[in-house]
This record gives sequence, C-alpha cells and structure tokens, in this order.
Amino acid sequence: MKLNNQWVRLSPPRILVLGFAGIILLGTMLLMLPVSSRSGDSLPFIDALFTATSAVCVTGLVVVDTGTHFTVLGQVIIAVLIQIGGLGFMTMSTLVAIAFKRRISLRERLILQEAMNQNTMEGIVRLIRKVVAYSLILEAVCGTLFAIRWSFDMPVGKAIYYGYWHAISMFNNAGFDMFGDFRSLTGYVYDPLVNFTAMFLIVAGGIGFVVLSDLVDYRKTRKLSLHSKVVLLTTGLLIGFGALVIFVFEYSNPQTLGSLNWGGKILGSFFQSVTPRTAGANTLDIAGLRQATQFFVIILMFIGASPGSTGGGIKTTTFMIMIGAVIAMMRGREDIVFFRYRLQQERIFKALTVTLLALLLIIAVTMLLTMTEDSGFLMILFETTSAFSTVGLSMGLTLKLTTFGKLMICFMMFAGRLGPITLAYALGQKKGKELYKYPEGKMIIG
Repeated sequence: MKLNNQWVRLSPPRILVLGFAGIILLGTMLLMLPVSSRSGDSLPFIDALFTATSAVCVTGLVVVDTGTHFTVLGQVIIAVLIQIGGLGFMTMSTLVAIAFKRRISLRERLILQEAMNQNTMEGIVRLIRKVVAYSLILEAVCGTLFAIRWSFDMPVGKAIYYGYWHAISMFNNAGFDMFGDFRSLTGYVYDPLVNFTAMFLIVAGGIGFVVLSDLVDYRKTRKLSLHSKVVLLTTGLLIGFGALVIFVFEYSNPQTLGSLNWGGKILGSFFQSVTPRTAGANTLDIAGLRQATQFFVIILMFIGASPGSTGGGIKTTTFMIMIGAVIAMMRGREDIVFFRYRLQQERIFKALTVTLLALLLIIAVTMLLTMTEDSGFLMILFETTSAFSTVGLSMGLTLKLTTFGKLMICFMMFAGRLGPITLAYALGQKKGKELYKYPEGKMIIG
C-alpha cells in the first residue's frame, strides 16, 4: 500500500522515465536469454542493454547485427520493443484498459498528456484510439507492399516476415533492419517501391499523430490546425532543401551518388534527406559521404521529427519558432506570427529551452567521448547527435565503442526519446506560477 501511494505521488514525467526504464530492463533480460541468440550463448549485458535501449527509444544504433545475431524470437522481441517504444508504454497500457472497458483515470490522462506532448487533456483518449488505429493500418498496408516486393528476392514466408517487421521499424522511425552486415537498404537504392514505401512510413511516423488525425479528418473539417500547417510546411521544406543539398554535395562522389545513374541519384538524395527525420535507415554509405554532407546530416538529425510522433530531435516546430524569432527580431517585431496566428511567449521560452538543453547535452557528451573513444571529432559528434535525436544513422563508431561509450550513447538515446524538458522535470521538480514579479532590469545584447 505504501509503495502504491508513492507511485501515485510521482509526477507524470517521473512515471514516464520509470516506465521507459522498466521496459528497457525487461527487454535487456529477454535479449540476454540464450534462445534469443543464434549462437546459443547469452548476449553480454552491456550489448543487450544497448540493443534494448535502441529499440525502446526507436533509434536503430546497434552493436550486434540484428539480422545475423538474433534468432526469430530475438527479432520479434526487438520488434515488440520498437512498437511499444514508438507508440509509448502509456499508449499501450491505455489500449489494454480500453479493451477491458476500464475507465481511464484523471491521473492517467495527465500522464498521457505528457507522453503525447499535448497542451490539454481534452480528447486525449480519443487521440490514443486514433494513434493505435493509424499505426496498425499504415504498418499493415506498407508491410504488404514490402512483402510483395521482397517475394521476388526471397521465399514468400520470409518476405512476409521481413515486410511487416521492417514496416514496424520504419513507421516507428527505429532504423533497425535484418538484411545483415549492417548494410540497411543500400541494396535497394534503385528500387522505387522500397524507397517510396519506406519514405512514406518514415514521414507518416515523424509528422506526429495529431497531424495524421488532422489530415484524415480534413475531408470533413476542410481545415488544418496551426500546428499541422507548421509541421507540414517545415517537413516539406527540410526534405526538399535537404535532398537538393545532398544531391549537389554528393553528385560527383564515387562512394555515394557518383556511382549511380540519374534515377539512383535522385532517389538516394531524397531518401537520405528523409531518413534524418530520425528513421536511421540508409541507401547510401554514411561513412562514404563527404564531410560537408555529414555535417549537414547532423543538422537535419538535430532538428529531427515533429512533436507527438515516433521520432526525436528538438522537433520541427521548435526549429521554426527559433527561425521565427530571428526573423521577428530582424524586422523589429515583438511577436512571432505563423499563418496569421501570434505565438504565446511561453511557447517561445519552451522552444529556446529545448534547443539550449539539447545543444548542451550533445556538446557535453561529445566532449566526454572524445576522451574515451579513438575516433575523429566529426564521427563522435555524428554518433552523439544520432543517438540524442533517436535517428540511428552511424558512420561506424557504434561498433567500436568502449563500455563507457556504450553507456553514454544509451543515456543519449534515453534522454532523446523522453525529451530534455521531460527528463529535467523528472530529475527536478516543476514549480507552479510565481506569486510575484521582480522589477524589470535592462541588459545590453549583441
């Protein structure tokens, strides 16, 4: 009873942290079972912890090859961890409660509000139903398309298994694959069906469930919320601009686009622009990219996906608010305006806080890893940003990480999945509004 009371007194951010940590530990123990590995030997704890963290935090960084090391049982465990991690453990528990017709309490709604990054509890249970429905439908349809395509390359049973497994991985922006030798989708750089299906799943999972709901309801409502408009605009601009930059930078690089025909160049550029939305799959050799392109991908990864999605990063809305603040200041305006709507000061402060906390965290961990890992600075920065933004793209450092390095990357994946503010609230204590204000002071800026 005492333990139950202590659980009730926990704040929603702390419950989320403990919930995700508990799922990671359970996944670690399951992946350590000898039946999960093809060799019949138990996977070392640190490697099992890393794999479980990467799966639950839908990242895709791996220290052992998923397709060759794990048995079917181990691969299914990873897929389940990805699904739970992508949708959120509170979403899954709410689904179970709904199935058993149990009433969702006010406290559970508060936790769901925190988990889905919503401003209000209104309609939160209805949103959860939509989240699950959209996820299962998209994964089923795209998994079928994958299965049909891969049935030409492998036995039908294996193609069906691969199809739905990779649909779960792609929609949840996890980046895990089972093609072996850590090669991801590089063998399908020319394949339009695989490319477009994967890109659709990545974008659908990355724009957020609120936006998906708005798009599905658009035929009835004939309107989109401000949030959806900003997310769709930012996502489209980042993908288009990203593809153009990658195409220009890598056009003559013999290790990437330089060896492909025009169709492969275009598909490769767009896919590699979409995947930093925190997906982690790749059709081009990341290590073979020019340094300018690698640094550009770091920027795309840092921005990441959108709020309430399966992805990480500081989020597209945060990025647009920061850009809006710069434009407003340059024009001498006091307010940030998008689509004729003025943003609240609270939203601007939150965007600034998320960006600064993310930068400080990435800088601190990168500095630590430069002292423990025998690799170049750009490779370490790339890996750290990939972990924080739960992307999963790698230049090859993950396989060479020390035990300390693996623990730090695990921490970054965990912090990135929960979000820096949620983690800060969980470690500290969120205070209420101040009862008084200090007198205004002036400082010289710039």
